Amino acid sequence: MSELNLILLGPPGAGKGTQADRLRDDFALPHISTGDILRAQVAEGTELGGKAKRYMDAGELVPDEVIIGMITERIGQGDARDGFLLDGFPRNQQQAEALSEALGSLDRRLTAALLIEVPDEEVIRRLAGRRV
Repeated sequence: MSELNLILLGPPGAGKGTQADRLRDDFALPHISTGDILRAQVAEGTELGGKAKRYMDAGELVPDEVIIGMITERIGQGDARDGFLLDGFPRNQQQAEALSEALGSLDRRLTAALLIEVPDEEVIRRLAGRRV
């Protein structure tokens, strides 16, 4: 099979993680979640993790350039050579453009973006259930 580079889009609670688990199992692709990467880089004490931690500790959003650096580094790792599942990235046009540039520099391209649509009422029900 050729390289499979996927983005999962949708609101929190839409089921991106659930679908990523299924796709990961079916296609042996790493599930790359921005939240997981942030936590891992902070825990490992990497340079990007240190930058992210300063923003997180201040209760601020981690800037695009830090997130982009983490994602770019991650998709270049060996286990993502045959493809990846991106969850929670890109969230805006700057991140999408940076992803496109990063893939181009690796001589790769995006295969597809999968949008998971869920009615607002269902998302609210699911997210409310997570608080328990």
